[in-house]
Amino acid sequence: MTFLLSLLLQTPTTEAVPTASPAAADSAATAANAAANAAGGLSLIDLVLAGGWIMVPLFLLLFVSVYIILERYITIRKAGSVPESFMPGIRGLMVKGDLQGAKMLCAQNPTPLARMIEKGIRRIGLPLKEIETSVENVGKIEIARLEKNINVLGIVAGIAPMLGFVGTIIGVIKIFYAISSTGDFGIAQISGGLYTKMVTSAAGLIVGIIAHIGYHWLSIMVERMVFRMENSAIEFMDILQDN
Repeated sequence: MTFLLSLLLQTPTTEAVPTASPAAADSAATAANAAANAAGGLSLIDLVLAGGWIMVPLFLLLFVSVYIILERYITIRKAGSVPESFMPGIRGLMVKGDLQGAKMLCAQNPTPLARMIEKGIRRIGLPLKEIETSVENVGKIEIARLEKNINVLGIVAGIAPMLGFVGTIIGVIKIFYAISSTGDFGIAQISGGLYTKMVTSAAGLIVGIIAHIGYHWLSIMVERMVFRMENSAIEFMDILQDN
């Protein structure tokens, strides 16, 4: 009897191991997949492709804006590269009566300001009013050349955001049309399609901001050039009146 009791006491007892239900396993897998997707995120290329065909004209507007900004910046910088000694040199040559030397000095500086002054030198001998008119006309032509295509940036700054918004509206219309056709309405379906369509609005705003900044930046550069040319024209007319 004692031997049997000792065997019973030494026999290990087994505990029941709880098993996960299939529903709980599926929920865990879904949560793991969602976490993996959230961690991976979307690349820039995926977002651009999600924007649809509306991204093509937006990229064209971006290319045009960047090209105009760079091209006009280089042109305006070259136009303003007149040495500070230019007008004093013109004054010194004209006081000496060396008009040919003054023309050569203008030719050595192929800038709007130099071309304007050269036009005035070539008109010496005519009444001062006619010389002044000739100088002003050349100045207006040169300024118009500097402002070439800058207004296009203003147009792009207004069109790009509206174009991006149109792309978003088209995407929203498609989402609600699919809902009305299938009868399947859910937060996941709406948000999943809507965030990709918002890409066009974001892209349109970015292009518009770039064009807007470029427009005002280049306009300020042109205004500074205009101010410098006006001062030089006034100084040139003073030289003529003094001599």
